[in-house]
Amino acid sequence: MSSMKNNWKTIPPFHPEIDYSRCDYKNGCNICAHECSWGEIALKPEKLDNGTVVYKPVANLTSCGSCQRCVKMCPYNAIHIVHSPMYTSHGYWTPEYVGNIWKQSSSEGGVLLVGNGATGPQRRYFDHLMFDACQVTNPSIDPLREPMEIRTYLGRRPAKLGEDTFPLLKLEVPIMFGAMSFGALNLRVHQAEAQATKEIGTYWNTGEGGFHRSLRQKYGANTIVQVASGRFGVSEDYLKSAAAVEIKIGQGAKPGIGGHLPGEKVSKAISETRMIPEGSDALSPAPHHDIYSIEDLRQLIYAIKEATEYKVPVSVKIAAVHNVAAIVSGIARAGADIIAIDGFRGGTGATPLQIRQNTGIPIELAIAAADQRLREEGIRNQVSLVASGGIQCSSDVLKAICLGADAVYIATPVLIALGCGMCQRCFTGKCAYGITTNKPGLAERIDIDEAAWALKNLLHAWAEEIEELMGSMGINAIEALRGNRDRLRGVGLNEEELKILGVKHAGA
Repeated sequence: MSSMKNNWKTIPPFHPEIDYSRCDYKNGCNICAHECSWGEIALKPEKLDNGTVVYKPVANLTSCGSCQRCVKMCPYNAIHIVHSPMYTSHGYWTPEYVGNIWKQSSSEGGVLLVGNGATGPQRRYFDHLMFDACQVTNPSIDPLREPMEIRTYLGRRPAKLGEDTFPLLKLEVPIMFGAMSFGALNLRVHQAEAQATKEIGTYWNTGEGGFHRSLRQKYGANTIVQVASGRFGVSEDYLKSAAAVEIKIGQGAKPGIGGHLPGEKVSKAISETRMIPEGSDALSPAPHHDIYSIEDLRQLIYAIKEATEYKVPVSVKIAAVHNVAAIVSGIARAGADIIAIDGFRGGTGATPLQIRQNTGIPIELAIAAADQRLREEGIRNQVSLVASGGIQCSSDVLKAICLGADAVYIATPVLIALGCGMCQRCFTGKCAYGITTNKPGLAERIDIDEAAWALKNLLHAWAEEIEELMGSMGINAIEALRGNRDRLRGVGLNEEELKILGVKHAGA
């Protein structure tokens, strides 16, 4: 009698297909097998006509995630990835749900983990917003011939001239690199981020895993450090080493739950940076155990301000949730200088699948609602808003600013700029590009200078496109676009969506 184990066998949706007429394995090439960190490509011995034994690369059809590493590294362009999805004859029970049940039935009830951000069918509102460009009566501006100001400042602004000033972050571009921790990321990626932001004149965020000491002196002035529920790496020196401190309450990919870095990923360097024992699990509780109200949050904000001698702004990061406007109002009144709102499409190294796909709200609705609430209460200048979670291109940056953001965080685009193929398996520690692993042999695939070069290129390109978009609207200073929803028009949105976004329908 056959075993039932095959009943739960999931069918891999991807596999590499090798064109042996182009492949040079007969002359000893086996780059693809060595580059694949997932064990998908094996080397099978084959005897040639002359008796020589060579090793032929073959697909195991078990573990490909379509990271495209083998495709990119093949010098003969002999590999492409084939999508072979499972099919079911039932329209309601799709292959995704059937496959997920098979996985859980064969794993003792394990929670399904994924990386990156949500992939659900929910509307991407950025795609339904169009800029209102200039024509005859309001001339456009040529950014090649006219000066364009995309510099912005984050932090609390004085209510009127002559009042005390507050510490601010100066951004030469309205884009920062979002929080991704050491442990989730390769330390080399952190150094590349730090190097790029220093040269461009913006900031990167360490995430909740601490700030490696080798980076503090040289890059602290362009670094934002986090204080999360696990308090990893937090000390007075840590708080004073950076340009700003961010209290992480939540993140868009997993609102309302904590984090977990498995002990096998906690190396000596990570343990020293996080200040936990080597090899121990790094657990971040879902709540901060000293924050159960806005008053508690205010105490922590001012404790950090005292510890840093009021020299750096304090930010609070929250996930975009249904009552985000009221939460933002409370955080602003609690003394935060910056509030970062992370939409449900924000990425992460690991999150339960059902949390990622079904919790939170789009950043477009959240940032518009928060900005409008702060304006109605007359406290908009008391705090800066940073939008994150689902920013895919330069036009998204500018649309977020028009909806009310002062600047944006990008994180997934950082990974993609370094080569990430979006296989959604960051938590395994087997990243073929070396981005989300510190495993020897893989981590070294990140060249710090080349990675920094790629990130600078991305920021330069997006900055140039932002200037072009501003010029088309006849705007030469990005401050004039903050919350300027008159420069947006909606397409294919209903009345309630247009009301929340605060924009008119196209043609109106």
